[in-house]
Amino acid sequence: MGSNRTWIASAGATAALVVAAGLYVQALEPGHSDGGLRSDPVRVKSAATERTCVGTRPVGSLPGRDDDTPLTRLVIHVDDLAEKKYSDVYTGLSVDEAHQSADVWRMPSAAFDDEVCGAAVRGVTVRLHDADVSGKTLSALSDRIGDDMRRWDGTFQMREVAADERGFVIIGVDDPYTAEPILKKAYGEHNSRYIRVEYADQAELLGAD
Repeated sequence: MGSNRTWIASAGATAALVVAAGLYVQALEPGHSDGGLRSDPVRVKSAATERTCVGTRPVGSLPGRDDDTPLTRLVIHVDDLAEKKYSDVYTGLSVDEAHQSADVWRMPSAAFDDEVCGAAVRGVTVRLHDADVSGKTLSALSDRIGDDMRRWDGTFQMREVAADERGFVIIGVDDPYTAEPILKKAYGEHNSRYIRVEYADQAELLGAD
């Protein structure tokens, strides 16, 4: 397992969830549209960076448990900011534990950028990237698509649905060539710009021989 981790969440995920998850990568499950973590180091590294901030404030200046890493403290703080003040602009974030860095996607907001960069503690680097949709909007679209999980049976099989921190919803299917035009038409021209259709393997039941 690589060291790059992706935090797929819209504003509203609690700090307790971040701590409880321990920044552990969870496998996507069919029908799950938000929450959890997903690793994708290649695509995270390819994103254009709009602003980079290197932390300067003391680690203890952000709340957290004694055993929290500086990066974990920052993730908790950013999520709290997003939930309380910036749910309309925050999209999501990914973390690279090995390098103690975070990539944050948001709709352009100087106020949000200043607060995130001002909160970065020593030892942590934050890279900010532009998006054109909020995580709140992505979660709503992801939930809507997830509710249709069995709608297309007989034409193609929808296997996974998940909001992606970079500003779109990933739909995993058995036949992307067939599924993509159908799905983009079904959810409308506006929503289709945020839909990415990819091949996904059939989920295996735990305990199956």
